[in-house]
Amino acid sequence: MAEYQNIFTQVQVKGPPELGIDERGVLTAERTSATSNNTLVGRLGNAQLGPIHLGMFGVVSIYLFAVWFMIVGFGMLQSVDYNFAEFFQRLFWLSLDPPLEEHGLSFPPLNEGGLYMIASMCLLLSVLSWWVRSYLRAHELGMGKHVCWAFAAAIWLFLCLGLFRPLAMGSWSEMVPYGIFPHLDWTNYFSLNYGNLFYNPFHALCIAFLYGSALLFAMHGATILAVSRLGGDRELEQIYDRGTASERAALFWRWTMGFNASMEGIHRWAWWFAVLVPITGGIGIILTGTVVDDWRYWAIEHGFATEVPYSVPESSLIKE
Repeated sequence: MAEYQNIFTQVQVKGPPELGIDERGVLTAERTSATSNNTLVGRLGNAQLGPIHLGMFGVVSIYLFAVWFMIVGFGMLQSVDYNFAEFFQRLFWLSLDPPLEEHGLSFPPLNEGGLYMIASMCLLLSVLSWWVRSYLRAHELGMGKHVCWAFAAAIWLFLCLGLFRPLAMGSWSEMVPYGIFPHLDWTNYFSLNYGNLFYNPFHALCIAFLYGSALLFAMHGATILAVSRLGGDRELEQIYDRGTASERAALFWRWTMGFNASMEGIHRWAWWFAVLVPITGGIGIILTGTVVDDWRYWAIEHGFATEVPYSVPESSLIKE
């Protein structure tokens, strides 16, 4: 028997574009005027594209990000002697690397990490400008600053990797290289050099909150879609006037797990779980190499791990 499944938006209503509020009549000048409707986008969300409000900080952010992107691309192209064929062939393996350890916290020559430092400054200012833009947009709309502080938590992790920890270690060489596979290699070497990050308790918390966030989002999304036929997608109305959809959603989880979140509380749970991912991750990064040199030994000393001798299974040994 066919059932109503709200996986994709099946009916799209198109009308005059919604341009947003402008009570003081000063914000329209900072918004783009073009709008359009995209059917494919409408399958998953609102089909209207635009207008976009950038403002001064948005323009500054995009400009500085473009400068960072061009500097990194130029540095990678320089590493292959400006050979475009080799550049595209080795793109995933190319990188713009931080200064060598011998330069410490001084500004190195351009060819020895100076280009990397300039690019990093542009990226930092771009991210901070975008955060200011998000804060101002929330303020103008009379919203809470929950999105801004969640974004700030991500910036905290970004700063721990690229600024706070290198300063604490006394060398810009501790920064992360720009590149796809080189970035992954850096992550692997970072863990190996400090005794396996899996023994870092803040890394463990970070992973727990990451998995928890995915679980909460999946549970909430599935629940709302499951009761959307009963009006469950109108969450604001459901908070103030609980109806059939909210009742059934609450009963499902109460009968399944023994308790349930409220229509408002589930968003608070998801927000905290998501925010605590970069917060705990950043703490673990800062402690690595500054306070703890080997997380494996630290875990054994503090009862976080047991000292088990390493052994190789006989089946994996090469017999002569």
